[in-house]
Amino acid sequence: MDPTFETGNYLIVDEFTYHFKKPERGSVLVFKYPRDPKKSFIKRVIGLPGETVSISLGQITIINEEHPEGFLLDEPYVKLGKKDTANYILGQGEYFVLGDNRFSSADSRVWGPVPEENFIGRPIIRFYPPALFPGDNSKNIKKTE
Repeated sequence: MDPTFETGNYLIVDEFTYHFKKPERGSVLVFKYPRDPKKSFIKRVIGLPGETVSISLGQITIINEEHPEGFLLDEPYVKLGKKDTANYILGQGEYFVLGDNRFSSADSRVWGPVPEENFIGRPIIRFYPPALFPGDNSKNIKKTE
């Protein structure tokens, strides 16, 4: 999740919010790794249940009922990386997550969507290095149509 979070950061995680509301696109999610639930991962939510996530040369397009032609995500916090191309169709209760450092991130492009039952919570405070987490970046993602 470089540059947002680094290996070795100590976090306080809110484990209650996602019991009452669903994560929004752009929010940061702590979850049980789908291939080994004993491990926890932290990634950013990109695709929501029922959507299609289309990646073409590093650009992400979201296709959903509201935007059947799709819209591009503008993610100013991302370190651009691989120029991969693929489409992912999400089922009910499935979320597509990506790391902010796309070049070296193991994420939904590698091991598929995260099922809702794997959610742990959202980071709210980072102790080391000391800094308050500025909240989720769901309001910083811009749609470009």
